Amino acid sequence: MAGHDARLIDRFLDMLAAERGAARNTLAAYARDLEDYTSFLAASGRNALDGDASVIRAYLADLHARGLKASSAARRLSALRQFHRFLFAENDRADNPAAALEGPKRGRPLPKVMSVADVDRLLALVQEGIDDPARPGPERIAAARLSALLELLYATGLRVSELVALPRAAFAGKREMLAITGKGNKERLVPLSETARKAVARYLALLAALKRDPGGRWLFPADSETGYLPRQVFARDLKRAAGAAGLDAGKVSPHVLRHAFASHLLQNGADLRVVQQLLGHADIATTQIYTHVLDERASAMVRDLHPLGDDG
Repeated sequence: MAGHDARLIDRFLDMLAAERGAARNTLAAYARDLEDYTSFLAASGRNALDGDASVIRAYLADLHARGLKASSAARRLSALRQFHRFLFAENDRADNPAAALEGPKRGRPLPKVMSVADVDRLLALVQEGIDDPARPGPERIAAARLSALLELLYATGLRVSELVALPRAAFAGKREMLAITGKGNKERLVPLSETARKAVARYLALLAALKRDPGGRWLFPADSETGYLPRQVFARDLKRAAGAAGLDAGKVSPHVLRHAFASHLLQNGADLRVVQQLLGHADIATTQIYTHVLDERASAMVRDLHPLGDDG
């Protein structure tokens, strides 16, 4: 890679770190992708300032010849699109040769999708019998806990690891937002719906009423190494509930409900950038997998018109 191209890449990475707060692993991935791209340019006798759309197409063809998966090739294209957009914005180039290029077609990464009706059916099922005094206390508590977990998950889109490890202190008072520490120790705020708050309050009230509340730090305590509910236990309980609700248990999991949270928001007109922030994705390209719920016109609009539509 030519020294001049290396300096351009360094400037681009500095911008990502300073203006977008990109994580170290993200920056390293961009660096690898762009080094591969500029090495191809150099072998073709070109560089980042004089390469045109035809040489970028040749690079994409080379990736295909190397056997790179469509998803990986799409990520490479996203990286160089952003790089060229940066060079154009910084007046290093008078044009952006990557602006009009289409990426390789990728398979649907989210084959398992729950409809709003399916989610409603599941939430209604887990609430049955919670308030029935004739039902054994442990069963009522298990149902109330599962109801709280599902209402929280569908209302916030938390990762399952974030959900089961929620601290009880996060629900002290009438909180409208949850402060979540996610991947890379990055913090984000997610709104807490009234329905989710009520489900948690009912669960905690039942623990107290039946004298089964162990107290402590965690919202969902358990006799486990961590002190909170193992994610495997939650996933198992969820599949049982899905089967009882008449759903295909093999297509229901905590992650599928996180997908449902994002997909249903987008279906109802939410901005992709907002969904990215709520999910805690470092890069909007990760969030763009959810555009499978949009029609062709909406997908093109997000890709072509959204300010961060090409983020990788």
